Amino acid sequence: MKTTALHRHDLAVLEHSMPVPLDHSDPAGEQIELFAREVVAPDRRHDDLPYLLYLQGGPGGRATRPARLSGWVEWACNRYRVILLDQRGTGRSSPVEGRSVAGDAAKVADYLAHFRADSIVADAELLRRTLLGPDGRWSLLGQSFGGFCTLTYLSYAPEYLDRAFITGGLPALSGGPDPVYRACYPEVARHNADYFAQYPADREACRRIADHLANTTELLPTGVRLTPRLFQTLGFGLGLERLAKSLHYLIESAFIRDGMLSDMFLRGVESAVSFAENPLFPMMHELIYCQEQSSRWSAQRIRAEFPEFDGPDFLFTGEMTYPWQFVDDPALTPLQEAAHLLAERDDWPALYDPGRLAANEVPTAAAIYRNDMYVNVELSLRTARAVGNLQPWICDDLEHDGVDLEPDRVLGTLSGLLER
Repeated sequence: MKTTALHRHDLAVLEHSMPVPLDHSDPAGEQIELFAREVVAPDRRHDDLPYLLYLQGGPGGRATRPARLSGWVEWACNRYRVILLDQRGTGRSSPVEGRSVAGDAAKVADYLAHFRADSIVADAELLRRTLLGPDGRWSLLGQSFGGFCTLTYLSYAPEYLDRAFITGGLPALSGGPDPVYRACYPEVARHNADYFAQYPADREACRRIADHLANTTELLPTGVRLTPRLFQTLGFGLGLERLAKSLHYLIESAFIRDGMLSDMFLRGVESAVSFAENPLFPMMHELIYCQEQSSRWSAQRIRAEFPEFDGPDFLFTGEMTYPWQFVDDPALTPLQEAAHLLAERDDWPALYDPGRLAANEVPTAAAIYRNDMYVNVELSLRTARAVGNLQPWICDDLEHDGVDLEPDRVLGTLSGLLER
């Protein structure tokens, strides 16, 4: 492993990089690069602190890039040496882009099949052994998809964990993606209602924009036509407070005059709907739920059960991806054939061990947000009841990004649950 020390005025940083197998069942085969930052408060850099691995949301999101000691990073760095792991395919860990893996679709699909939670946990285990030794233990903080990875870790390597914190990330343990989307579409509709209640003028504005796009060709700066269905996907951020506000400010700037959308609006839409910065998300999002079943474009199929999303009253969609996006988004076009192959694949291995989770002995605390648009509360509560030694905290007034908005409250509450 290669390690580089950096000195910042309010963070002590070590950067680690090491090769790991693409396929952990073939350790002598193709290797990819794994990158992680180790950060701690400067005045504690010489202290004998325990380690905390942060598993971020996604899939396909790179680790937090802290510019200063603040937010949840400050809470954690005053108690732990925090490991910010770029999950494989993200950041500096052999990043995946359409151009970087373009080629034979079957080979691309086989390559990307190794980018789920099981491989992420296996990467983390190699990193742990390298940093802490074969018997070293660390704690976990899993946000959103990072919580999914945490349950995979608890399933397959719990003996190396001291404790686990999960924020907005208790997944359904079985059933595949279909039940997830059946639960999520109504929640997205409710978030639409909340949004339009907060910004009532936006309801008519969105209807006008959608009608305009249905009858007029409007091109985004990339040359892609902005269609009503692409406009709908701006609802991806409705469950995050800051993004919902940003959406409102974007909508209010839509028309520069009657019948003409503004350049500001078109540039803002392009930035929000393009997956150029995270192509792994639409490739992998449905696959993170698959265990011995195919996704078969679950969000697209299940949408037919909720015709209101294609009705006369405009509704944004949420954290769903659709096959047509691999046609409309230039960043995804090189991955289109591989995405279809992955959607049909049905030999996905199990991500969780229900028996081992039921007998879990690792102290675990989970924040479950009642108004979470991305991880359904009822599915999360079902999982909480199925995992041993898990203390749930059901929060009524925060949403999916609660740990970012009120880190001391969220992490302090979870820490307190484990010390009672």
